[in-house]
Amino acid sequence: MNLTGRKTLVAAAVAVVLIAGALLIRPARGGDDARPPGPGERARAAVGMGAPAAAVDLSALVADREKWLAGHRDDDASWAVLGSAYLEQARRTADAAWYPKAEQALKRSLEVRPVEKGNFDAMTGMGALANARRDYGTGKRWGELVRAQAPKRWTAYPVLVDAYAGLGDYKAAEKAMERLVDMRPGLAAFVRASQVYRDRGWREDATMSMEHAGGAAKAPAEKAYVLFRLGELAWERGDETEALRQYEAALRTDPAQADALGGRARVLAALGRGGEAVRDYRLALGRAPLPRLSLELGELLESLGRGDEARTVYEGLAARANRGGSDGGASGGVNEELVLGQFEADHGEPAAAVRRLTAEWARHKNLQVADALGWALHKAGDDTAALEYAKQATDKGLRLAEFSYHRAMIERGLGDEAGARRHLQETLRTNPHFSPVRGPLAKDALATIGQPPAGGPENMQPTTPWVAPELPKAKPKPGAKPSPSR
Repeated sequence: MNLTGRKTLVAAAVAVVLIAGALLIRPARGGDDARPPGPGERARAAVGMGAPAAAVDLSALVADREKWLAGHRDDDASWAVLGSAYLEQARRTADAAWYPKAEQALKRSLEVRPVEKGNFDAMTGMGALANARRDYGTGKRWGELVRAQAPKRWTAYPVLVDAYAGLGDYKAAEKAMERLVDMRPGLAAFVRASQVYRDRGWREDATMSMEHAGGAAKAPAEKAYVLFRLGELAWERGDETEALRQYEAALRTDPAQADALGGRARVLAALGRGGEAVRDYRLALGRAPLPRLSLELGELLESLGRGDEARTVYEGLAARANRGGSDGGASGGVNEELVLGQFEADHGEPAAAVRRLTAEWARHKNLQVADALGWALHKAGDDTAALEYAKQATDKGLRLAEFSYHRAMIERGLGDEAGARRHLQETLRTNPHFSPVRGPLAKDALATIGQPPAGGPENMQPTTPWVAPELPKAKPKPGAKPSPSR
């Protein structure tokens, strides 16, 4: 992080602490104002900030707004709240049915109060919905529309950070994040700051920003989300002990957190506790049937020698891929092309993966798609094209063991053993347990390549010993006397 950015973030974090302290010492007032917020009010405050909300609170908010809107069909604000609540339900449960419901509610809000009249809550909700569906171009358009009409409205900036990052425009994402931190330091800002710094490869800054987010989190669902993200950062740098601690803290705070269950499963597998890991993956999928978790479970089962169970998981993913990764029915309009392309590259048809991921690259030129497309091209036998994408994924600062491994194997396919050795060593330094299937393969590949020959690569050694040429003796300068011999 540059010095200016660090000062801004620290100042913002201090401001949050001071504001929180002022709220704590403010004298309580009598009457209804002294009541703690109810479940629906808590959820309304969370979805208004784009923050996670507890399941019970969300259910209360949805029931309350649905009941109200049954008799007040032209309440645009309530339609926007309901749409955002439906979106949060979709995020928590991975139930595709919530996405069309969110879209319908937000569009109804815009029918009652259109864009030209400044329905910013619905417009921001539409941008957040597009990002959640991984349609980042649409998310960008909604965020920029809100910013153009109301540049001081801070809720546009989380949408813009997420959209720009999804599109691979990391400079724009960083600028939008810095503006957000200046305007509204808090949970949404610090979470985005952490993501921006992580994408730049600034691990310490990413962790510090997420810790600031933890200080700004209030509700258990918010705190659990931050703990999960801290676990992810620890996992990516290969600190299994810290990752497990954070995932388990997240689950104690919010036992319904499917992402934290999946994270714990990943760590348990790395620690050799495969049976417990399978249990956690199945529990996580029961709560949120995400293709990413299914792929991780299948590969874990494969590594444990449970091939029949792995094939069952892979068959489910193959059926999903054959239906199309972003069909409006099964996926609720969510773009699943990235994970399905990754599945096809390793467990299906690499040529199909290349087609799928090439189309995804045309939409979203981010680091994750670059890595996946490079790997698919390698699996399809085109290492020359693959290397260009692998370089894009690994040369921007983000350090992930999976990315380094992919680049190493592509370089090995091209006969570049020095490059392959360097990136395999980087893979195993970063996180030797990054995958139950490819982690052992990385170790085997490095052992096969071995160490470079003593004195450097063989093709750089001279065939005959080097002998210094005899240099001509220097002539004395005109008029100079010869030096006396010694």
